[in-house]
Amino acid sequence: MSVSPNVLISGFGIASSVYASTLLRAFPTAKITIIERDPCMRLTGASVDIRSSAVDIIKWMGCEAEIRKKTTKEEGVEFVDHSGKPFATIRSTGNDQVQSITSEYEIFRGDLVRIFAKELEGKVTVIFDEMVESYEQTEDAVNVTFTHSKEKKSFDFLVAADGLGSRIRGMMLATKPSAQIHDEGVYASFFVIEEDLLSGSKLAKWYNTTGGRSIFLRPDPDPRGRTRGHFMNSKWTSDTQGREKINTALKTGNEAYMQLVEQEFGDAGWLAPKVLEAMRSTTDFYASKFAKVRCDKLQDGRIVLLGDAGYACPGIGTSLAIIGAHTLAGSLLLHPHDIPAANKAYQDLMLPFVKKQQGTPGGGDYAMQMLNPQSTWGLWVRNTLLWAICAAKIPQMMIYCASVFGFKESKLQMPDYPWPLSKVES
Repeated sequence: MSVSPNVLISGFGIASSVYASTLLRAFPTAKITIIERDPCMRLTGASVDIRSSAVDIIKWMGCEAEIRKKTTKEEGVEFVDHSGKPFATIRSTGNDQVQSITSEYEIFRGDLVRIFAKELEGKVTVIFDEMVESYEQTEDAVNVTFTHSKEKKSFDFLVAADGLGSRIRGMMLATKPSAQIHDEGVYASFFVIEEDLLSGSKLAKWYNTTGGRSIFLRPDPDPRGRTRGHFMNSKWTSDTQGREKINTALKTGNEAYMQLVEQEFGDAGWLAPKVLEAMRSTTDFYASKFAKVRCDKLQDGRIVLLGDAGYACPGIGTSLAIIGAHTLAGSLLLHPHDIPAANKAYQDLMLPFVKKQQGTPGGGDYAMQMLNPQSTWGLWVRNTLLWAICAAKIPQMMIYCASVFGFKESKLQMPDYPWPLSKVES
């Protein structure tokens, strides 16, 4: 391979944008083509956060200040009862090395995508409404056939950053894309509410009722006074019929999913009627399920999986995408003339870290059921525990001890990649 790699990236989101930007720092003359199946960038979705080694990476990239400017300014989470009265509050820590439920970098997905993608303007070729139909590897290239144009092109390697249901992952592993997806049993919708339902507070509100149902309201920094609304529905692993019903609605489209939400939350209590009404009038609706992608393999020669395509993980998925993008570009710096070796080095580094973050299979289901109980008794137990923990100021004590003794969030130990100096550093 020359020092000007010719790469195709499938998917235009956080992982692909960070990777393309980082690859261009490593190889300024690299030729990068990004294809996206949608007709434009998807800027909808919930707020995401940045943790672990991803914090160090955004600082290294020089975009930390811009990200902080665009954060939601959320100060923590209040758990409320049916009357809206808070009974437990967990605040942000103010420490980006030891974070709580609310991250120091809580930011809406669309804003983060814009920040990362802005660095690529005029530097990469972006093709919308296109996908990889098939590919064939040779000793020194990947020959790709595109779905819509039917055009055939050759690249040095192919990066699959095409999300949870990655078609390229299915091709690479010779399975259905769904074979690696592990449903966590939690389903959520996200939308903008054109009203400040938090009355100016910067604390998010989390309300639960029976049946694993919850309503989550988060602050929006927009000066017009808005709120971000979320309906979350948790189903036991044994409730196959309930899960199937929700998954069918997800596949059918937004209208079907909104109808299902109306059926499920019509009697939920608290602000449910107002939030349901706001859901119907929003122009920014997105629904998805919480799921993990578990793979024992992230590469096959010149094909490599990045971000959710290889290791989706609710809670830390955005951070893993950023870490993986940095590591994949860095691995090519260490093996500039051997792409399969570079991809293997990336896999060997990322897989153990990813598996540690994802936990044991089934563990996520149990944790989410604890947070979203099904029964009145389960709600009482959870609420009592949360009240006791917060009343005893245990979260604050844990954060204090972590700061005093230097404990930090788990990080990926990366090699000392030989990055060329940036313009600012030089």
